[in-house]
Amino acid sequence: MVAGSFTDKHALGEAQSKPARTQKRVIVTGGSGKLGKEVVIYLVEAGYIVVNVDKFAPAKGVAPVGVKYVYADLTDMGQVMECLSEIDGSYKGVDAVVHLAAIPAAGMSANSHLFGNNAMATYNILEASRKLGIKKVVLASSETLIGLPFDPHHPASLPITEESERRPESAYSLSKLVGEVMADQYARWDPELSVFSLRFSNVMSREDYVRFHTWQHDPFLRKWNAWGYIDGRDGGQFVELCISSPLKGHHEFLVANEETVMEAPSAELCAKVFPNVKYTPVPGLGPNQTVLSIEKGKKLLGFKPKYKWTEQVQEAQKLVAAMEGK
Repeated sequence: MVAGSFTDKHALGEAQSKPARTQKRVIVTGGSGKLGKEVVIYLVEAGYIVVNVDKFAPAKGVAPVGVKYVYADLTDMGQVMECLSEIDGSYKGVDAVVHLAAIPAAGMSANSHLFGNNAMATYNILEASRKLGIKKVVLASSETLIGLPFDPHHPASLPITEESERRPESAYSLSKLVGEVMADQYARWDPELSVFSLRFSNVMSREDYVRFHTWQHDPFLRKWNAWGYIDGRDGGQFVELCISSPLKGHHEFLVANEETVMEAPSAELCAKVFPNVKYTPVPGLGPNQTVLSIEKGKKLLGFKPKYKWTEQVQEAQKLVAAMEGK
């Protein structure tokens, strides 16, 4: 017998007896954040194996059982390569990456740091995915690309669509523009790659709905993003639709609710706040329809938001009362 043959056959037998992984493993960067935690929960409930890669551990009791948390600095390519390939004793092999981690808004750090952090992390995710052969990448872009906060510049027309001019007005939105431009090129380099840049509107948690009454008297209070919002749970739905989609190439999507955050009709809001901007409502969507169009996501992915703020207020009040111990 050749030396070592028993060991080789024994190893081969173990490999053959070990069941193949049938569930897809998804890395979610920023999975401890406001949107990230909802995406993690949604993907787990949809049957995925989820690994949360973040600088911050999730709050106690938030992450579903079985979700692995891994610390990483995503501006470090070595750490990104490891997280997207293999972490000793935890996992090996990744099927998709959902990149949500970022400094999440303008004004939260020095502009140069914010831009460098966000742009570098996105580059590392795209480049590591290319090197490792990961063909499905979902990136958190931003609604701010469309020119928010719309002051002093107003949009050319309403509703805003994915074809509207990209007009970044801050280091944050500029970092998101760079992410989309990079995604264009990575998709060009590899025709089998699927990259989705999701321009999430203002993300709402369950408890946030108790605040919606505070701006109903003044449409200018929510002018800054044209009265848009998205429930974090619906954000999770949109991410899963991207992961399961057969679309190839780079695709940008606005992600918002079907309705605005206001009780007043959208036509009335637009006439008062954007009097010189042409507003063309979508037939059949009702008087409170979003002016951040989600028609592309509905058509190409089958997106259907489930959580309207008008239906969530009472539950939010109960939740906040419980949190406050009342």
